[in-house]
Amino acid sequence: MKRRAFITLLGGAAAAWPLATRAQQPAMPVVGVLGSSSSPAENSLVEGLKETGFIDGQNVRIEYRWARGAYDRLPGMADELINLPVNVLVAFGSAAVPVAKSASLKVSPAVPVVFSFGGDPVAEGLVASFNRPGGNVTGTTSIGGSLAPKRLELLGAFIHDRTGGGASHQPRQSIQ
Repeated sequence: MKRRAFITLLGGAAAAWPLATRAQQPAMPVVGVLGSSSSPAENSLVEGLKETGFIDGQNVRIEYRWARGAYDRLPGMADELINLPVNVLVAFGSAAVPVAKSASLKVSPAVPVVFSFGGDPVAEGLVASFNRPGGNVTGTTSIGGSLAPKRLELLGAFIHDRTGGGASHQPRQSIQ
């Protein structure tokens, strides 16, 4: 009788093994996206993830929250994303980025924040410096005017034996 009970137990364990293994699979990573309004950079984000093997709905989940200009909604949306929870928070726009950073620090460990906006992240207090952002926040910026002298200095270093130069910009965009 003991032999029969042992074989039954062994058979039950063998049948349950795949279920236990499947239950231990890590959860699908979640990328939270927070923005003042929908962004053209959203497509770049999705394409970049795809290039690295992450496809929304297959092996990563992307949760979007767009304030659509109602900036007072951003803190609640950021908290909502943090509480899902998300593995990383991507923020678009100068209004969304500081809100994302603040929300990310409400949990331990802090959620990493990746941003894209047109301001100066050092002057805004988002990062310590351009070359060593520190903390849990990093990203890209399209600062115009404040980096123009440095860009001209670098250009001059590359073409020091040339005379003259030129620059162009889109007249409908302001240079900051």
